[in-house]
Formats: sequence, structure tokens, C-alpha cells
Amino acid sequence: MKYIIIAIIAIAILSTYFYNNMSNKNIENNNPQEALLAGGCFWCIETSFEDLEGVSEAISGYTGGHKDNPTYEEVSTGTTGHYETVKVIYDANKLSYEDIVDHFFKSIDPTDETGQFSDKGSQYKTAIFYANDEEKNIAEKAKTILQSSGNFDKPIVTEILPVQEFFVAEDYHQDYAKNSRLRYELYEKASGRKDKLEELWGDYKDVKDTLTPLQYEVTQQCGTEKPFDNEYWDEKRDGIYVDIVSGEVLFSSKDKYDSGTGWPSFTKPIDKSFVVEETEDDGRTEIKSSQADSHLGHVFSDGPNGGDRYCINSASLRFIFKEDLKKEGYGEYSKLFE
Repeated sequence: MKYIIIAIIAIAILSTYFYNNMSNKNIENNNPQEALLAGGCFWCIETSFEDLEGVSEAISGYTGGHKDNPTYEEVSTGTTGHYETVKVIYDANKLSYEDIVDHFFKSIDPTDETGQFSDKGSQYKTAIFYANDEEKNIAEKAKTILQSSGNFDKPIVTEILPVQEFFVAEDYHQDYAKNSRLRYELYEKASGRKDKLEELWGDYKDVKDTLTPLQYEVTQQCGTEKPFDNEYWDEKRDGIYVDIVSGEVLFSSKDKYDSGTGWPSFTKPIDKSFVVEETEDDGRTEIKSSQADSHLGHVFSDGPNGGDRYCINSASLRFIFKEDLKKEGYGEYSKLFE
């Protein structure tokens, strides 16, 4: 009799365990999203994402080519146009697409236009495949920030491409790092991937690490600082204003005036191409830097003599004194003050 009781208790415990596990899994994945990423050898990208909290699955496969259901052997020839790609399925309640893109970039060498590490060929080139305009903008902004960070000696060449059909790779490629641990570790070491990633990213600082909380809120989250309580609203010295994130040139003190609003105000940027205008839902026109895509402020039509007023947050700017232009690498703009 006692064995029957023990069996019943065991079944009850196991049932509870499996129920809880299934329930937790459903809770953890109640907002699944997908991302398609090509980062060279898909074994490496797959295992990198499977270790990331919030990712439920990473699947190796092929995308971007001109042949349906290609085999590994066909893709390996470099003639089908496919990229070795990983489909990442993640919980959007735990990870944002920005998080996915950030993790991806730090798992690759984004400056290698011939492949990745020891793997060379078009099938090993890096790319982010976007499903909509929002994903495209996020990927392009991340790429621009890397390019303007000053951390890389070569251009960022990772492609930003529209999503194409994804073909799942052969079974033996799935979870390769787990199922063939020794072979994977030997490959990873021989490829030089780990050492190169440490060299590229070991000392890298994210944008958030280089900005104050206010600068980050304003430039990356479209925040607004307080009027009359910011660094440059009353600045009257000669010089230029550059993007706090990328250092790209934006405004000149020659075009700055006191608008009475408590924020730095300019009649125009040094060059119209240096900024991007976007119409917001409320009808206002947002101003962003053209390279780093930093939120700067807004432009209004109530400027001097019926012109424009560029109302800009000090937190988006860095001021370069006229006397320091050459030393800071902006010597060509000295002519503005001659």
C-alpha cells in the first residue's frame, strides 16, 4: 500500500513540476518576436544568442539568396547569394530590438567586408535583416553610432537589408555548440574569433556609458531639458556647436540669438544637410543630427524676421571655442569667424 501512496505522491510532484515549467515558459514567451541576423559562422551566432536572457530559441539557416531550400554544400560555394543566418526568437517583454542589435554587433567584427575571422566568402558577410521601418531605423542608428564612436579604424560594413525568406539549415547544424562541444571549441579557437572580439570590444564603451543621464535621455529618448537651467542657453562666446554623441558639426554662434525661451536658439544650422527634420504626431518638426541620429530639439517658424527658430537642447551639444577649433580638429570652420 505504501508503494502505491509513494507512486501517487511522485506523480503529483512531477505533474506540478511540468505544469509549472510549462506555465513559466508561456509567461516568459508571451510576446515573441523574431530577428534575422547574419554574422559569419552561424554556429557562433546561434550559441551567443542562446545564452542571452530573454531569447527562447536561435535557429541556424540561410537567407538572402536566389535558390529555394539550399543545402550547406551549395551555400558554401558562395554562388547562391545566401548568408549564413540565425533566426533569433526573443521575448519583447525582456529584450528590445535595440538590445538584440547591440548584442549582435558585439558578437561580430563589423569592419570585415570579406567575411568573419578565418571564414571568408560572401556567405560569411554580416547583415541585419529588418522586417519594418522601425527595425531598419534602429539598425541604421546603431551602425551610425558605431561608425562615429572613434573606436574603429575601418568603416562599419555590416549591411542593413530587408527581410528575405529564411531556410532552416540541416539538423546537424542546430545547437552545434552543445551537441558537438569539442569540435566547436576547436573551431572557435582556430578561427581567432574569441581573441578578435576581445580586441574589438574589450574596451568599447556604449553611448550610455559616455553620456550623462540627461544627455542620454535627451539624445536617445527624445527628452527635453529644463529652460534657463542648461549649459548653453546664455552662452555668448564665439564658436561652434557639435553633436555630443558623434562630434558632427551642427550650429555656429554666429547664428545664435536670445529667443527668451531659455534654450539655445539658432536661426539656421551651419549647413542644412547637417540635420534631419521629421514631423511628429503632434505636428511639431523634430530636429536630429544627420549622422548619429541624436534628438536635438525642434524647429519653429517664429524666428527673427519671420524666419526659423531652431530650439535646441544644450544636453545634445558640445561647444567648441573659436580659439580651439584647429586643436579639436575643426580648423576648416575658423573661416566662420574671420
